[in-house]
Amino acid sequence: MSSLPIDSIPPAAAPSAARTTGAARARKAGMALGLLVLLALPLVSGGYWTFTLGVCFANAIAIISVSFLVRYGGEVSIGHGVFVAAGAYTVALVEKYLGLSLWASLPLAAVVGALLGLVFAFPSRNMSGIYLAVTTMALALALPELLLHFSAVSGGYEGLYVKLDALPGVPKNLQRYYLPLLGLVAVALLLRHFRRSRQAMALLLIRTSAHAAESFGVRRSWARLSVMALSAAIAAIGGALLSFSSSTVSPNSFTLWTSIFLLVGSVVCLHSMSVVGSLIGGVFLTLMPLLLAGAGDWVPILYGGALLAVVLGVNALPAALRARLEGGHA
Repeated sequence: MSSLPIDSIPPAAAPSAARTTGAARARKAGMALGLLVLLALPLVSGGYWTFTLGVCFANAIAIISVSFLVRYGGEVSIGHGVFVAAGAYTVALVEKYLGLSLWASLPLAAVVGALLGLVFAFPSRNMSGIYLAVTTMALALALPELLLHFSAVSGGYEGLYVKLDALPGVPKNLQRYYLPLLGLVAVALLLRHFRRSRQAMALLLIRTSAHAAESFGVRRSWARLSVMALSAAIAAIGGALLSFSSSTVSPNSFTLWTSIFLLVGSVVCLHSMSVVGSLIGGVFLTLMPLLLAGAGDWVPILYGGALLAVVLGVNALPAALRARLEGGHA
């Protein structure tokens, strides 16, 4: 068996491979540069921007949870603020009653979120489409009233404060910035690894063809429970880091509008689960209301116009860049 001479390789193959390798290297270099910029930003920016960007990172994680449900479950939730609130209040209550910092309460918040997702998903496992969306909306509508009803525990209108340091000796403003950023990167990397797993392939198969999946022994009910539990756990992690970065939780922070804005953020970033994509949604969700705060009655019109401009602008991107953003590889 003779080997193929190098000279016989088609001339177009080598440049094509070189372009692919070059593009991959450029993408990695761009990601590394972007991460370095984010790491160095608190050293040159003021305290206001450090605080605001920390909230952006936490909101980006919550947006990823909605995108995860859309991508792997094919469903829309208008009540994910409930799971975000579960994570936020877990951190605040653990600190208040047990005196433990974020490092202890963060894993507990993820577990609480996953359990709450299972409790919700089991009775609604046969619902889909608009029926599931309305059911999740009912959760979001009831949440503030429930928190106020149990004001002895939740703190009522005043809410609860998160004061304990997660990193003793590190300035509080830097903790509120770097820990949400670390959480966002960790969640994005874990989901990137999850996308290559057999479980992810099974969930996508069920979304595409439930009958085909069941013929391979993958049950639809298992998929619904798994997707909702994982999505709720991610949302709770975002809520836990949000409570830490903002130092407070209250019922006014988790209304129906909170859930709607999370869905809007997911639409803005094309349901991306990457750091870059989710940050687009997180920045839009956090900064746009601040920029429009002084617009008075024009706020809904300007917000809708901004949303339309962002969505159309993202869809006008080159096909390769948009596909990479949508697929979460960026």
